[in-house]
Amino acid sequence: MLVKKVLVSALFAAGMIGAVAKSLPSLADVEIFVNRAPPVVQVEVVPAPREGYVWSPGYYDWKNDNHVWVQGESIREREGYSYQPNRWVERDGRWNLERSRWEKK
Repeated sequence: MLVKKVLVSALFAAGMIGAVAKSLPSLADVEIFVNRAPPVVQVEVVPAPREGYVWSPGYYDWKNDNHVWVQGESIREREGYSYQPNRWVERDGRWNLERSRWEKK
């Protein structure tokens, strides 16, 4: 009986881990497509470079059915990677917000 309880508990725990692991990537894979082009990018004063940081320029995000300006910021550099900032790309008459990412050099 003890073996059966341990086996059932182990299977239940494995199922829970699998459910959590499976659902997390879907949260990160959200893509935004809209029919309205973003406004012209705002002019920002870019601060002097800081060692160990890269500048992430401001961009228009999409919130509550509107383009909303997000100010630029300095973010910690990742050695061996190049930073690709947020940007809007037109595809077939619709606009897609490509989120910032780090690409291996």
